Amino acid sequence: MKVWYTDEIVDATPVISSRVRLARNIKKYPFLVVISPEQSKLLVEEVETALGSHFTPISLAGKNDIEKRGMLERHIVSPEFLKINKPKGLMLQSDERICVMVNEEDHIRIQTISPGDGIDTAWDTANKVDDLLEESIQYAFDKDYGYLTSCPTNAGTGLRASFMVHLPMTERTGNIRGLLPAVSKFGMTLRGIYGEGTEPLGHIYQVSNQVTLGKSEEDIVNGLKTITSQIIDNENKLREKAMSSIRLEMEDQFFRAYGTLTHARKLSGKEAMELLSAVRLGYLTQTLNVPKPGKTLYEIMMSIQPGSLQSAAGRELDENERDVFRASYLRGMFKK
Repeated sequence: MKVWYTDEIVDATPVISSRVRLARNIKKYPFLVVISPEQSKLLVEEVETALGSHFTPISLAGKNDIEKRGMLERHIVSPEFLKINKPKGLMLQSDERICVMVNEEDHIRIQTISPGDGIDTAWDTANKVDDLLEESIQYAFDKDYGYLTSCPTNAGTGLRASFMVHLPMTERTGNIRGLLPAVSKFGMTLRGIYGEGTEPLGHIYQVSNQVTLGKSEEDIVNGLKTITSQIIDNENKLREKAMSSIRLEMEDQFFRAYGTLTHARKLSGKEAMELLSAVRLGYLTQTLNVPKPGKTLYEIMMSIQPGSLQSAAGRELDENERDVFRASYLRGMFKK
């Protein structure tokens, strides 16, 4: 199976990907805030044994900061996971659709990603990994409160589900300002491209549930589907309205963005993401009648982030060098 972000479906609609994350703790170990390094090491070994040959253990010890940042940019690890100084583990499948972080905020974080609107597939996969672990591991569980977690907001099901969505028209029209308070009324939240505490890039956001306690997994997933469907419907209506009332101006933005990407000699990360966002919208509206690059737009978006760029260059780059290398990379992508 190919890596999820190379699937053409990630560029087919405003929904780029679907993700499910399960937070679990092992009953016999203290929570991460008080666990000792020795206990952390034993915990990692126990989880690796439980997952057996289904996953490949990834050692972070031999990876430099650039490589770690690249993993963050590809959504393999969380910012919190990289900050943990105690022994930790990472189990990954080669298609990057499933990863298990050991000793993040909780003992175990199961994460599954599906391209496009594949939340049911991600949910089913996460439950299968959860069942596999539970065959040999006893979780910290309470009959009244459900799965016990380091942060009370994750207790209960321990499930966080999310859609990554591209909302250029919602942002450009200012509708994004009213979206956060609107979705919060239904126990949902809107976050940046890399989750809590991060900023949106290229008009890309994550829509996810906030509440895990007192709701079933089915309620959480169905609620997320409903809210995201409404957000996407609104985005599509704004897009249709713009293409009807200011079509020439919209097309001009798409082609100017494409022209800049194919000729620019220096591009900052923010500007490049804005340009790629415009090109993606141009393809979605079927008005940018130019050949598509050999990679998905979202894969290109990840490839121009600092960690991924420097990994491609094979060395550390200062900001100016990154801007030059980014522009060169994008020229190559689109001129092909």
